[in-house]
Amino acid sequence: MTPTLEQLAINTIRTLSMDAVQKANSGHPGAPMGAAPMAFVLWTRFLRHAPSRPDWIDRDRFVLSAGHASMLLYSVLHLTGYGLELEELEQFRQWGSRTPGHPERGLTPGVEATTGPLGQGFANAVGMAIAERRLAAEFNRPDYSIIDHSTYVLASDGDLQEGVQSEAASLAGHLRLGKLLVLYDDNHIQLDGPTDMAWSEDVLRRFEAYGWGVGRVEDGNDLAAIEAAIRAARGDERPSLLAVRTHIGYGAPHKQDTQKAHGSPLGEDEVRLAKEAYGWDPDAHFLVPEQVRQFMGEAVGAGNELVRDWERRYDAYRDAFPADAAELKRRFAGTLREDAFSGLKTYPVGEELATRNASQNAIQALAGPVPELFGGSADLSESNLTLVKDGGDFTPSEPARNLWFGVREHGMGGTANGIAYHGGFIPYAGTFLNFSDYMRGSVRLASLAGQHVIYVWTHDSVGLGEDGPTHQPIEHYASLRAMPNMWFVRPGDA
Repeated sequence: MTPTLEQLAINTIRTLSMDAVQKANSGHPGAPMGAAPMAFVLWTRFLRHAPSRPDWIDRDRFVLSAGHASMLLYSVLHLTGYGLELEELEQFRQWGSRTPGHPERGLTPGVEATTGPLGQGFANAVGMAIAERRLAAEFNRPDYSIIDHSTYVLASDGDLQEGVQSEAASLAGHLRLGKLLVLYDDNHIQLDGPTDMAWSEDVLRRFEAYGWGVGRVEDGNDLAAIEAAIRAARGDERPSLLAVRTHIGYGAPHKQDTQKAHGSPLGEDEVRLAKEAYGWDPDAHFLVPEQVRQFMGEAVGAGNELVRDWERRYDAYRDAFPADAAELKRRFAGTLREDAFSGLKTYPVGEELATRNASQNAIQALAGPVPELFGGSADLSESNLTLVKDGGDFTPSEPARNLWFGVREHGMGGTANGIAYHGGFIPYAGTFLNFSDYMRGSVRLASLAGQHVIYVWTHDSVGLGEDGPTHQPIEHYASLRAMPNMWFVRPGDA
């Protein structure tokens, strides 16, 4: 592959993104234009994926936390052979298309998480990395590494300003999730203008304080520097954040490095000028040069070979450990064991038992026959009664059964979603019902995406009198029941 072909592929991602936003007369062209080089390097040199098998268990996960840059992801998915046809890109943001304004899991092949509300994808990726580590500990055996993949994120300035990201990043650093790598699209611009209007912290030092490895790429168009930074980060036992200095709206002569390139079409004249700056035919729309299509399409064959290699290893694993192999497949199929509910208790009418104690009994009864049940509480396990007894703690050195989220309700919600997105688990998260407000953004996205996340919200009535009105949930029942796809149950008794 020549540098000229690399640049042609990058500019194809840029021009597809510009054209789609312009045709829709809506969207965010600037981030894809600036971040295309780092996406290209990641997808062509590092990401282990299989376009013809997007559900392959051991694939690397890529999360576009900056969901507004969705055309970047759709362009790459189209070019690498995920079955997202060019006509779908032409229908960007239109009713019934598979290219909605922000990525939706389950609608578009290759989309790992429903993102858009900033910071959520970052937290989802932390959950995916946790899931990978736990699953590897459960199923890998000496000489049989059947689970071994990484999680990558592309995050924006806005993502790194959100509180949910801070909570999740702190947890990830504490747990030393070394297979998590975040590419930070450091373009210094957000919707209202330059980021320094509201944000002046040293982001890399903040992440160092969280326990992350950090790095910087000064030129977001320097493919060799991007590759070297990613390669170095992959050797770190800590999670990594790489700040890549990009230029929003790169190539647009009047809108580059301004908020005018962020959240609205560039305009026909500016699109033409940007294409001319790339050496592109300004009259061409949704152009994919044949040599780019052939080169990027090589991901299909490469992915098929990765899957074949994994399946050979899985067959050997199945021969050596047939029960474990069957269990792994069952877990990812999302089916329960026949004896899943065999240990659940029943209670005679008139027996007095606090519902949280009944919940604890249920968790204990399910823990054995439902080993995929995996979660914890936001520093309220002794009140929520969510611990799996004898399950061990998930720590930096031992990925056992019980997660300790700390007082990070929103981060807990986003992380639980990521565990669900990853597959192989049924995550649960516990706190007081009143504090469900703190995690509402993540709860809503889990519901919209149809993810099986269980919330254990205790202390759920005005009977919590001694703590006063700040801890008495009043409007929460109606609010949560109004959420689409949310099944909200408030048991009257055990």
